[in-house]
Amino acid sequence: GQALGGNCAQARCMNGAGLRVPNVAANVAAASLIALIFLCLAWELVLAPLRPGGSLMALKTLPLLVPLFGVLRAQRYTLQWSSMFILLYFAEGVMRAWSDTGLSRHLALAEILLSSVYFAAAVSYARLTRGNQ
Repeated sequence: GQALGGNCAQARCMNGAGLRVPNVAANVAAASLIALIFLCLAWELVLAPLRPGGSLMALKTLPLLVPLFGVLRAQRYTLQWSSMFILLYFAEGVMRAWSDTGLSRHLALAEILLSSVYFAAAVSYARLTRGNQ
């Protein structure tokens, strides 16, 4: 694959600090996706599972693995479709923040935050690299 952000025009993709903006967006997307994977596993297996000892809700992590390698390689198409897919996790976070209590509510708020960060970073990357791929 290509290096992160390695295909954008210099004038359009550089910010004042000399950082390649698509690189930052792709890296933020990757970091938030990985954090969401660990959050979901910890939430459903250890921190606040629906049943003591863990629950099958931990399987909700598996779909997050599907886009992982494409996101790590900053593949524009993967970031595009996964930005819509991640909204399922945002919706789950909203529902559980509204209905759960205690630690589970705080974990749901973290899920909302991470899915929102991923969405913003993925959409930003797709927009910044539009017409370059």
